[in-house]
Amino acid sequence: MDGMISIIDHNGLWLMIIAVVGITAWFRYRERELKVQQEMRMREMEHLQKMKELELEVERAKAKKAN
Repeated sequence: MDGMISIIDHNGLWLMIIAVVGITAWFRYRERELKVQQEMRMREMEHLQKMKELELEVERAKAKKAN
């Protein structure tokens, strides 16, 4: 019986270590994923701003051409 408890404790320790490492890795992965999503949003906002500026330039060019 003591040998069985020793095996269970030993396996339980390994399972706990694996769980801690897995949870830590998952949090790191999630943090990187959120950072990438935030970066993509910023690039999208910059892109939309540039598109608006280009539209304004096109409208100004059309207005000058019409006059």
